Amino acid sequence: MTARRQPNGAAALLNGTPHPLNGARPPRAILFDWDNTLIDSWVTIHEARNHLMRAMGQPERSLDETKADARLSLRESFPLLFGDRWEEAREIYLGHFRTIHLDRLAALPGREAMLRSLAELGIFLGVVSNKTGPLLRREVERLGWSGLFGSVIGAGDASADKPACEPVHLALSESGVPPGEEVWFVGDTALDMQCALSSGCVAVLLGEAANPEEFAKFAPRLSFTDGTSLFRSLEGLRIDAGGPSS
Repeated sequence: MTARRQPNGAAALLNGTPHPLNGARPPRAILFDWDNTLIDSWVTIHEARNHLMRAMGQPERSLDETKADARLSLRESFPLLFGDRWEEAREIYLGHFRTIHLDRLAALPGREAMLRSLAELGIFLGVVSNKTGPLLRREVERLGWSGLFGSVIGAGDASADKPACEPVHLALSESGVPPGEEVWFVGDTALDMQCALSSGCVAVLLGEAANPEEFAKFAPRLSFTDGTSLFRSLEGLRIDAGGPSS
């Protein structure tokens, strides 16, 4: 599925121009990206990546380079970076990451309150991430959020990883909600928007876009700077549709 251009363009959404919500339906399910959508993890990922680069005899990466490299899952990106040594590189990276990630784990401000408010509305919540599945679920458990999510899908859990639609289908398989206009996919990168569009869901950007040009091809339908504005807009949709408000 190709990305649909929004009437006001990606730039309008990302520059804070008001966008109408009356074209969106109240979601029955919301799927979230994990890293830097719900938790602050770039410092941890960057440290583990540079530990790997040193071990592989390669120059260390800048933070911007790490961010670009880490968009895809390990099984998608490491063969491109390390060729036939990619499995060795994966084990080195994961070994170091496991030693530091839980101690460094921190939710982004306001995200827990947002999730709990959404859960109280009876909306099915899930996570779809390119972080390796077992590591992802350990982080969810450490934060005490396991009870908030009906599904937590990481890299390797489905037959393909984001931006493919397979992890979205797997995340929704127990929800009773098919992919479509009643599912919001919330993330912080163009890869997340691409995943939303490829699966037919509503693409929602959460947070400030560091590089608006990144979203030229895969524009979000909706854009929110923080969890509070997302929740309040969703409440407004429910009221307009005649649904209950908390």
